[in-house]
Amino acid sequence: MDVEAGDSVKDRLAFVCDRIQSATQMAGRHEGGVRLVAASKSVPVERLREAIAAGVRIAGENRLQEALLKIEALKGERITWHFIGQLQRRKVRAVVGVFELIHSVDSLELAVEIERRAAAAGLRQPILLEINIGKEQSKAGFLVDEVKDVLPRLAALDHVVVQGLMAIPPPVRDAEESRPHFRRLRDLAAQLTTQGFPNISMTELSMGMSNDYMVAIQEGATLIRLGTAIFGGRRG
Repeated sequence: MDVEAGDSVKDRLAFVCDRIQSATQMAGRHEGGVRLVAASKSVPVERLREAIAAGVRIAGENRLQEALLKIEALKGERITWHFIGQLQRRKVRAVVGVFELIHSVDSLELAVEIERRAAAAGLRQPILLEINIGKEQSKAGFLVDEVKDVLPRLAALDHVVVQGLMAIPPPVRDAEESRPHFRRLRDLAAQLTTQGFPNISMTELSMGMSNDYMVAIQEGATLIRLGTAIFGGRRG
């Protein structure tokens, strides 16, 4: 039975974790192979603190200014931060080194800017490559054929570590309609792995949100980005 909209973050999280475990077992995958990223855009600090107390360990933020305020307010809490929204090059400096992982690197130019800022800071920044898996004109991201061509140039970046891929499939009514897109992303990661470039691994697949994460897990997701399923409906 599904949780009701008025249930607490703790209740929602417990329900989601049970479903993650079920999907993982059904897919024959090892326990712990899927990490939950709590998509916390527009979620107040106190509600996010409630999620941390309930067991959330990764928060995913879309908006930089909102995220920086939360990071400051939650210093000392047991939480790490991922950047999951569209990243503008002019904001890269504020993101590098602050977020454990950037999910949404959608162009070579953005990766080069991250390299420049990471080099200046003396660190190596983990990233994921965003793939426009549905070839949607309204969405950013590498096309499947394009990412194969730019891989050698990405591998040459000394301060950027490509850890995998991220995608948001086209909107669908039924989660099963997302399965071919998730499978295509998994297959692409397998193909890219065979290239054997330095600084590039395909260990992470960030795919699946509140409406389709069960299917994403079955198709190999290692990171699922859930907002509504944990926090309920939000404005903004």
